[in-house]
Amino acid sequence: MLTVDTTRIAASVDRVFRAAEAVERWPELLPHYRWVRMLERRPDGGVVEMAAWRPFGPVGYPTWWVSEMWIDSDEGAVRYRHVQGITTGMEVQWQLHPVEGGTEVTIVHEWTGPKWPVIGPAAASLVIGPVFIHGIASRTLAGIARYVENGR
Repeated sequence: MLTVDTTRIAASVDRVFRAAEAVERWPELLPHYRWVRMLERRPDGGVVEMAAWRPFGPVGYPTWWVSEMWIDSDEGAVRYRHVQGITTGMEVQWQLHPVEGGTEVTIVHEWTGPKWPVIGPAAASLVIGPVFIHGIASRTLAGIARYVENGR
Protein backbone atom coordinates (compact mmCIF):
# COMPACT_ATOMS: atom_id res chain seq x y z
CA MET A 1 0.00 0.00 0.00
CA LEU A 2 1.29 3.41 -0.92
CA THR A 3 -0.58 6.64 -0.24
CA VAL A 4 0.81 10.04 -1.12
CA ASP A 5 -0.82 13.28 0.02
CA THR A 6 0.62 16.60 -1.13
CA THR A 7 -0.27 20.24 -0.63
CA ARG A 8 1.30 23.67 -1.01
CA ILE A 9 1.33 25.90 2.02
CA ALA A 10 1.91 29.66 1.84
CA ALA A 11 4.51 29.69 4.62
CA SER A 12 8.22 29.05 4.99
CA VAL A 13 9.63 25.55 5.31
CA ASP A 14 10.76 26.43 8.83
CA ARG A 15 7.23 27.43 9.98
CA VAL A 16 5.67 24.33 8.42
CA PHE A 17 8.37 22.08 9.88
CA ARG A 18 7.83 23.49 13.39
CA ALA A 19 4.10 22.75 13.14
CA ALA A 20 4.73 19.27 11.71
CA GLU A 21 7.14 18.28 14.48
CA ALA A 22 5.00 19.73 17.31
CA VAL A 23 2.75 16.65 17.40
CA GLU A 24 1.71 17.15 21.02
CA ARG A 25 -0.07 20.36 19.94
CA TRP A 26 -1.94 18.71 17.08
CA PRO A 27 -5.19 18.13 19.04
CA GLU A 28 -5.33 21.94 19.59
CA LEU A 29 -4.69 22.67 15.91
CA LEU A 30 -6.39 19.75 14.19
CA PRO A 31 -9.96 18.95 15.29
CA HIS A 32 -9.81 15.37 13.97
CA TYR A 33 -7.02 14.46 16.43
CA ARG A 34 -8.39 13.03 19.69
CA TRP A 35 -5.05 12.98 21.52
CA VAL A 36 -1.29 12.80 21.04
CA ARG A 37 1.03 11.67 23.85
CA MET A 38 4.80 11.42 23.90
CA LEU A 39 5.49 8.07 25.55
CA GLU A 40 9.25 8.43 25.23
CA ARG A 41 11.04 11.66 24.39
CA ARG A 42 14.41 11.76 22.58
CA PRO A 43 16.32 14.71 21.12
CA ASP A 44 15.56 13.42 17.60
CA GLY A 45 11.92 12.44 18.28
CA GLY A 46 10.66 9.62 20.46
CA VAL A 47 7.72 7.28 20.76
CA VAL A 48 4.33 8.90 20.24
CA GLU A 49 0.79 7.62 20.74
CA MET A 50 -1.79 9.20 18.43
CA ALA A 51 -5.54 8.92 18.09
CA ALA A 52 -7.73 10.54 15.46
CA TRP A 53 -11.25 10.49 14.09
CA ARG A 54 -11.87 9.37 10.52
CA PRO A 55 -15.19 11.06 9.68
CA PHE A 56 -17.90 9.18 7.82
CA GLY A 57 -20.54 11.84 7.23
CA PRO A 58 -21.84 12.97 10.62
CA VAL A 59 -20.16 10.09 12.49
CA GLY A 60 -16.51 9.55 13.33
CA TYR A 61 -14.63 6.26 13.39
CA PRO A 62 -11.93 6.22 16.10
CA THR A 63 -8.39 5.29 15.07
CA TRP A 64 -5.31 4.77 17.26
CA TRP A 65 -1.62 3.91 16.78
CA VAL A 66 1.82 4.22 18.37
CA SER A 67 4.85 5.26 16.33
CA GLU A 68 8.55 5.75 16.67
CA MET A 69 9.18 9.30 15.47
CA TRP A 70 12.39 10.81 14.06
CA ILE A 71 12.87 14.51 13.43
CA ASP A 72 15.52 15.54 10.91
CA SER A 73 15.67 19.33 10.85
CA ASP A 74 18.65 19.35 8.45
CA GLU A 75 16.66 17.41 5.86
CA GLY A 76 13.31 19.04 6.66
CA ALA A 77 11.70 15.66 7.29
CA VAL A 78 9.70 13.94 9.99
CA ARG A 79 9.55 10.13 9.87
CA TYR A 80 7.44 7.57 11.68
CA ARG A 81 7.35 3.80 11.97
CA HIS A 82 4.09 2.48 13.41
CA VAL A 83 4.90 -0.01 16.19
CA GLN A 84 1.42 -0.66 17.67
CA GLY A 85 -2.09 -0.68 16.28
CA ILE A 86 -3.61 -2.13 13.12
CA THR A 87 -1.02 -0.27 11.02
CA THR A 88 2.04 -1.78 12.75
CA GLY A 89 4.96 -1.75 10.34
CA MET A 90 3.77 1.28 8.35
CA GLU A 91 6.51 3.73 7.35
CA VAL A 92 5.54 7.40 7.11
CA GLN A 93 7.59 10.34 5.91
CA TRP A 94 6.78 14.04 5.82
CA GLN A 95 8.83 15.75 3.09
CA LEU A 96 9.04 19.55 2.98
CA HIS A 97 10.45 21.42 0.00
CA PRO A 98 10.62 25.17 -0.65
CA VAL A 99 8.62 26.31 -3.67
CA GLU A 100 7.65 29.70 -5.08
CA GLY A 101 5.49 31.35 -2.44
CA GLY A 102 5.88 28.75 0.28
CA THR A 103 6.39 25.06 0.95
CA GLU A 104 5.31 21.87 -0.77
CA VAL A 105 4.50 19.22 1.83
CA THR A 106 4.15 15.55 0.95
CA ILE A 107 3.21 12.77 3.35
CA VAL A 108 4.10 9.29 2.09
CA HIS A 109 2.69 6.17 3.79
CA GLU A 110 4.12 2.75 2.81
CA TRP A 111 2.88 -0.53 4.23
CA THR A 112 2.45 -4.18 3.32
CA GLY A 113 -0.86 -4.35 5.20
CA PRO A 114 -2.12 -6.08 8.31
CA LYS A 115 -1.02 -9.65 9.02
CA TRP A 116 -4.43 -11.01 8.06
CA PRO A 117 -4.27 -14.18 5.96
CA VAL A 118 -5.43 -13.73 2.37
CA ILE A 119 -7.20 -10.35 2.78
CA GLY A 120 -4.47 -8.25 4.51
CA PRO A 121 -2.89 -6.69 1.40
CA ALA A 122 -6.28 -6.12 -0.25
CA ALA A 123 -7.67 -4.49 2.91
CA ALA A 124 -4.64 -2.18 3.01
CA SER A 125 -4.80 -1.20 -0.66
CA LEU A 126 -8.57 -0.92 -1.06
CA VAL A 127 -9.80 0.36 2.32
CA ILE A 128 -7.19 1.26 4.94
CA GLY A 129 -4.95 3.31 2.62
CA PRO A 130 -7.43 5.25 0.49
CA VAL A 131 -10.17 5.62 3.10
CA PHE A 132 -8.47 5.84 6.50
CA ILE A 133 -4.86 6.91 5.85
CA HIS A 134 -5.69 9.39 3.08
CA GLY A 135 -8.74 10.64 5.03
CA ILE A 136 -6.64 11.50 8.06
CA ALA A 137 -3.49 12.70 6.22
CA SER A 138 -5.41 15.06 3.92
CA ARG A 139 -7.17 16.63 6.93
CA THR A 140 -3.85 16.91 8.75
CA LEU A 141 -2.24 18.77 5.84
CA ALA A 142 -5.25 21.10 5.49
CA GLY A 143 -5.21 21.84 9.22
CA ILE A 144 -1.47 22.50 9.33
CA ALA A 145 -1.89 24.81 6.32
CA ARG A 146 -4.69 26.77 8.02
CA TYR A 147 -2.62 27.10 11.17
CA VAL A 148 0.64 28.34 9.62
CA GLU A 149 -1.00 30.46 6.92
CA ASN A 150 -2.97 32.33 9.58
CA GLY A 151 0.33 33.43 11.09
CA ARG A 152 0.24 31.42 14.27
